[in-house]
Amino acid sequence: MNDTVAMGLTNHLVIFVKTPRLGRVKTRLAAGVGTVAAWTFYRRVLLYQVKRLTGDRRWRCWLAVTPDGDVDAAPWPGAASRLAQGTGDLGHRMARIMRALPPGPAVIIGTDIPDITPSHVARAFRFLGRHDAVFGPATDGGYWLVGLKRRPRLPDIFAGVRWSTEFTLSDSLAKLGHGHSVALLEILEDIDDGLSLERWRQKRSARH
Repeated sequence: MNDTVAMGLTNHLVIFVKTPRLGRVKTRLAAGVGTVAAWTFYRRVLLYQVKRLTGDRRWRCWLAVTPDGDVDAAPWPGAASRLAQGTGDLGHRMARIMRALPPGPAVIIGTDIPDITPSHVARAFRFLGRHDAVFGPATDGGYWLVGLKRRPRLPDIFAGVRWSTEFTLSDSLAKLGHGHSVALLEILEDIDDGLSLERWRQKRSARH
């Protein structure tokens, strides 16, 4: 039994979501496959992930929504709590969410990784029983999951990170600094453009 369970702390899973409006989501992917195809892909992955992750009793699930005005307006699937992402770059928004959650270890994921499963999330929380942070590396140098124990203090790993570059993960690891233990999950494909989508489709075909 890890120490988070022993202490009775709640695990918090946060899914960063954007209202799936045509032409407003996955714009880099749309440049390669078309607006409708990109919107269809995003909406399918969003619905699939939210439905299969919100019902798991091993964690409390939150949807961090953008735009902020859609927190209550949009018909979000699943029985998840909702909160607004707020303003600023991705780092500012993730740091804000990490500070706002009730006590307990927290894991953040996005909706760009169709291969995320409940077992990935469960493993991340198990790692946080023994480590201060956990990352799920992406093939592009970023990460598809980040988790923090958040005690005895919350490290600032999101400020000054070069987002959407090959340095994203290394920057966050450097911000964590010495004296903190880190665990890594497996590398997954982050679907940001047409090339990454094609690589993911080829890997999926090879598995089946």
